[in-house]
Amino acid sequence: MDHSSEPMLPLETLRAFDAAARTGSFSAAAEKLNLTHGAVSRQIAKLEDWLGLKVFDRGARGVSLTIEGNRLHLRTTEAFALIASNSDRWVEPRGTAVVRLASIPSVGGLWLMPRMAALESNPTKLRIVLDVDNRQADLADEGIDLSVRCGRGRIPGRVSVQLFEEHVFPVASPELANEIGRGDPARLLKFPLINDSDASTWRAWFAAQGMDYRPRPHDRRFEDYNLVLDAAAHGLGIALARPPLTQDQLKSGRIVAADDRVALNPISYWLDRPAGRPRAAAADLARRIAALAGLAPEKIEAFIEAES
Repeated sequence: MDHSSEPMLPLETLRAFDAAARTGSFSAAAEKLNLTHGAVSRQIAKLEDWLGLKVFDRGARGVSLTIEGNRLHLRTTEAFALIASNSDRWVEPRGTAVVRLASIPSVGGLWLMPRMAALESNPTKLRIVLDVDNRQADLADEGIDLSVRCGRGRIPGRVSVQLFEEHVFPVASPELANEIGRGDPARLLKFPLINDSDASTWRAWFAAQGMDYRPRPHDRRFEDYNLVLDAAAHGLGIALARPPLTQDQLKSGRIVAADDRVALNPISYWLDRPAGRPRAAAADLARRIAALAGLAPEKIEAFIEAES
């Protein structure tokens, strides 16, 4: 084996190695870490590739440490003990009823968080560990059961189902909306427009009104939709409301409609999971998310039953 050029291994890889070394089984390690057997196997393969040597001998009844693996396990045991004794660390909950759910900050904060209590308690108890990140994580390798994201379609290597679409409309602070007034949609171009990751949503809104839009120097862009709403609420320009993410802000009056015309957002909401059979708790949570999103039961069952 060739030693990997990666400068440092992820902690998850060493945790998988430690669990497999202690239990003598990838399956037992997967159960202990609340991962799939395949995820543990991939983490060990990543470790062996990085080291350039084998750390386990594979057998019909499990795995056993090689001489090099035993040396590594002595070091990792000392390292984990040192970390545990010198930090106030957060220990993730584990168990068959724990589900790891990934999402981006805007969807996590504006759509999932208001529904978390219902998702965890109805009809039986689940515990959701929410992973919030803007990157598209490798669900299987990182032990993530489900992901709720915004996008234009399916992602290769995942099982996906569209949860819902949304119709967007312009919003602003009450003061700026009063200044904008009512009339032709072209009047909005007199003011800064606020975009999120790209200009596609504003472009779709203006196209629905028979107009072309390209970002201008005085327009603004924020990668996270939470910041888009904050900027609009503070009078920095006009944003597009994305129901149901903006329900609470509109209800509170923090932002108000600056134009009543709506357009279909080319970006929609998707529920993803790794290929293969989902754990029972993950399938249960998928059904709960689908019910709150108004997805037809037959569509979520097809999503759960699909192998890839």
